[in-house]
Amino acid sequence: QLQLVESGGGRVQPGGSLRLSCAVSGNTFNIYSIGWFRQAPGKEREGVSYISSSAGVIRHAESNKGRFIITGDGANNTVYLRMNNLEPEDTAVFYCAADADENLWIGARHFRPSAYKFWGQGTHVIVSS
Repeated sequence: QLQLVESGGGRVQPGGSLRLSCAVSGNTFNIYSIGWFRQAPGKEREGVSYISSSAGVIRHAESNKGRFIITGDGANNTVYLRMNNLEPEDTAVFYCAADADENLWIGARHFRPSAYKFWGQGTHVIVSS
């Protein structure tokens, strides 16, 4: 089993940056896909960014508009999401999720919440002046 804990959220002014962290513990020796999702008030949960380090695959949602960077640190069992030039529309609870399938990117399953077995508790991001 896996445990995922997000951190790094907070309040930032438009144009600012945040780096979110997803710390993974448990059976981390297996191959996993990691996805970042967000859920804004009154909206459905949507995929943000994805990484499968074993497959060498990274995906970003079009709504990111090139502003986000996802990286994985295998030595520390942590995945990061660097978000630059944040906009009020980015305000949401951000979640990380993990699954044993390294190939969720096939068929766009990497942005389907139902494809992931393990989820963190979420971290709040508020972009406001």
